[in-house]
Amino acid sequence: MFLDIVLLLAGIVGLIVAADVLVRGASSVARRLSVSDLVVGLTIVAFGTSAPELVVNLVASSEGNGQVVFGNVIGSNIFNILGILGIAGLIRALAVSRSTAWREIPFVVGSGVLLLGLVSDGWHGGPDQLSRLDGFILLAAFAAFFVYVFRMALRARNEDPARDGQVREMPVPLAGLAILAGLAGLFFGGRLVVEQATTLARALGVSDRMIALTIVSAGTSFPELATSAVAAWRGKADIAIGNVVGSCIFNTLFIMGLSGIVHPLAWEGPSALTLDLVVMLGASLLLFAAMYTFGRRKLDRIEAGAFLVGMVAYMIWVIDRG
Repeated sequence: MFLDIVLLLAGIVGLIVAADVLVRGASSVARRLSVSDLVVGLTIVAFGTSAPELVVNLVASSEGNGQVVFGNVIGSNIFNILGILGIAGLIRALAVSRSTAWREIPFVVGSGVLLLGLVSDGWHGGPDQLSRLDGFILLAAFAAFFVYVFRMALRARNEDPARDGQVREMPVPLAGLAILAGLAGLFFGGRLVVEQATTLARALGVSDRMIALTIVSAGTSFPELATSAVAAWRGKADIAIGNVVGSCIFNTLFIMGLSGIVHPLAWEGPSALTLDLVVMLGASLLLFAAMYTFGRRKLDRIEAGAFLVGMVAYMIWVIDRG
C-alpha cells in the first residue's frame, strides 16, 4: 500500500508539472501566432485534455455500453463546471471576455439541450436512443462551433495581444513540443492517478461500482483540473475558463457524436441518468448566471465556493442512490 501511495503522489505531481508545461507552451503559441489565450484554451488545450473521455467513450460505444458512454460525458461535464471551475475560481477570481459570457457559455447550454432533445425520442413514439443520425447532428453542431472559433482566431490576428510579461515566449516549434509534452504528461499522469486510487480504494474495501461512480468518473477530468488550476494560478483566466468550456462542448458534441455513429446507444429514461443530464444543464445555466451577478463578467471566490458545495452535494447524492 505504501508503494501505491507513493505512485499516487507521483501521478499528482506529474499532472501539475505537465499542466504547467502545457499552459506555458499554449500561452507562448497564442502570442507568437497573434491569437488569444481564449482561442488556444477552447481548442488545443480543451481538446487535448478531453482525450481520456474520448478513449473511454469510443471503447464503451464499440461494446454498446450506453450507460458508460452517457455517464462519462455527463459526469465529466458536471465535474468540469462545478468542481474544476470551483477550484480554479477559489485560487483566483476568473474574469471572462464578453464573447465568452454571451457566446461560448451559452453554446455549452445549447449543446446540452440538443443532446437531451436527441435522446428523448419517446414523445413521438420512437425509441429513446442516440442514433447514428443523432451522432451526425451533434458532429454538425460541433463543426459550426469550430468554424466560429476559427473566425474568432482570424479576427484576433488583426489585433496585437497584450503582452503581460508573465510568459516567456518560446519559438513556435519549441512551444509546440511543450504542448505535446504537456498533453502526454497529463494523459499518463491522469492514468496513473486513476489506477493507484482505484487500487487503494479496493484495498480499503470500496466496491467497484462506487469506484466507477467517483474515482474513474472524476479521473478522466484530472487533466482539465490540473490545467485550469495552474492557469488560474498564473492569472490566465481565458485558458482556465476556455479549457472547461471547450472541453464541455467537445465532450457533448464531438465525443457523443462519434459515440453515436460507432454504435446506436439506448437511453434508459426517464431514469437517474436523465436527472444527471438535468443537473448538467443546471450547472451550465448556473455558470451563465454567475457571469451577470452584480453586473460583472467574473466568477469570484464566493461563487466558486458555491460551485464546489454544489459538486459535493451532487457526489453525496450519487453515492447515496448507490
